[in-house]
Amino acid sequence: MGEYVYQRCIQPECGGSLSVDDTRFVCPRCGALMDVAYDWSRLPVPNSLRFFESRWAERADPLAWSGVWRFRELLPFAERRWVMTIGEGQTILQRADGLCSYVHMNPGRLYLQYEGLNPSGSFKDNGMTAAFTHARLVGAQRAACASTGNTSASLAIYCSATGLMRAIIFIGSGKIAYGKLAQALDHGALTIQITGDFDDAMQRVQQVSRQLGIYLVNSINPFRLEGQKTIMYRVLEGLSWEVPDWVVVPGGNLGNASAFGKAFFELHQLGLIRRLPRLAVINAAGANTLYQLYEQHGVRWHGGRWPKEHVERFFEEMQANHRRASTIASAIEINHPVNLPKALRALEWCQGVVREVTDQEILDAKAQVGAHGLGCEPASAASVAGLKRLRLEGVIGADERVVCVLTGHQLKDPNATVAYHSTDPQLFEEVLGKRGVRRPTFANRAVQVPNDLNEIIKAIELYA
Repeated sequence: MGEYVYQRCIQPECGGSLSVDDTRFVCPRCGALMDVAYDWSRLPVPNSLRFFESRWAERADPLAWSGVWRFRELLPFAERRWVMTIGEGQTILQRADGLCSYVHMNPGRLYLQYEGLNPSGSFKDNGMTAAFTHARLVGAQRAACASTGNTSASLAIYCSATGLMRAIIFIGSGKIAYGKLAQALDHGALTIQITGDFDDAMQRVQQVSRQLGIYLVNSINPFRLEGQKTIMYRVLEGLSWEVPDWVVVPGGNLGNASAFGKAFFELHQLGLIRRLPRLAVINAAGANTLYQLYEQHGVRWHGGRWPKEHVERFFEEMQANHRRASTIASAIEINHPVNLPKALRALEWCQGVVREVTDQEILDAKAQVGAHGLGCEPASAASVAGLKRLRLEGVIGADERVVCVLTGHQLKDPNATVAYHSTDPQLFEEVLGKRGVRRPTFANRAVQVPNDLNEIIKAIELYA
C-alpha cells in the first residue's frame, strides 16, 4: 500500500514528502506540517457514501463495528492486519429541538454530534485508533503525548486495552481535570507533570520523542487526524448523507477543525458530496489565539501563502509578555495550537469564521445542553455558546441546518458542573469565580430540608 499512500507537505509550493512509515511528521524541506496523502486513482473508492450502509450488517467484524474503520476506504493508510480498534466511534447525532430557543434556531435545524460516548469519553479515540494503528505499523514500543487530559486518557486506554505499548504522558502543573487524570493513572500510564502549561508540555514531549525514538500521538501526527475525519462521516451518516449548512466546533489545538476540513475537501474531490459546509471554530476567550489571528489580524491561508512571519511575531510577543491560556474549558486551554496552518486551510476550504466565548457563556450553554439530555464537559459547550453568538450576529440563519460537536463527556470535568450548580459560595469562587464567572444563570441547586418526612414531602410538592 506504500506506493499509494505517503506524507505530503501542506505547503503547495514546497513539494516535500515522507514515506508512510516515517514518524518525523514535519516536512524535511521546510519544516511545515504534513498531510497523509492518497493516490485515489489507484485505490478502491466507493461511488456513493451509501456504500457504507452495507457495513451495518457486518457488525460481528470489529472493523465494521468501529465508527472509524467502517469508513476505512476513506483513510486507507494501513492494511487490515495493522488496525487496532477497541470499539471507538459508537456515537450519536442527536436532533436538539429543546435547545433551539436558547440559541435562536428554528426547530428541527440543530443537531448535536455527541462524542462523549467513545471508550475514553471523548472524541480523541477517533484519532487515537488511527495513530495507534500507524504506531503498530512502524513497530513502536512506547507512545507519548502532551495533554490537557483527553489525549492522555485516550492514549492510556489504548495502551492498556491492547497491551502493545507503554503510554508516557506529559501534563502541565495544575492544568488537568481530575476526571481525565484519573483515567490516565487508572490505565497505567507513566504520567510526568512539569512546571508550566500545555504549550510547555507540548514542546518537551516533541523533544523527548525525537531524542528517545518514542512515537508521538499529539495532533501534529497527521495519522491521528485521519481518524478524526470520521466524526464528519458519521455526521453525514446521521443526516442521510446530506451535507449540513454549518459545522460548529470548539478550537484548542485545532486538530478537529483541520481534520473536518480535510474530510469534506476529500469527499468533494472524490465526487461523494456536491458542496462543503461552512465551518465555525469557537475559542474560549481565555485561549483565543485563532480568534485574534483570524478575526482581528486578518490572517488567512491564501492557498498556502499565509503570513508566517506575522504569526511568528505574534507568538514571540505572547511569550515576551508571559501571556498564558486561562479558561474553565481545560480541553481547549491552549495558546499555541500546533495545527494552526491546517486550521487556516480548513477555514478557507469551508468559508469559515472564528469566534470567542467567555467562560460564563460556556457554562450557561453547558447547563442548557445538560438540561436537554446530554452531559458534556465545558469545552464541548463552546460550540453551542458560539452558535448562539453567531445567531445573534446574524451570521448563521435560524433555518440553516447546524451541527454542533460536543467533544467530551460531562464526567471529564465534574468539578465545574458541581460548582456551577452548588449552593456553596466557597466552592463556586474557588472553581469558577476566579475564572470570571459571576452568576450560574441556569443553576439547578439541591434543595436543603430537615430530615423530616413532612418537610421532604412539602419540598417535593413545592418544587416538583
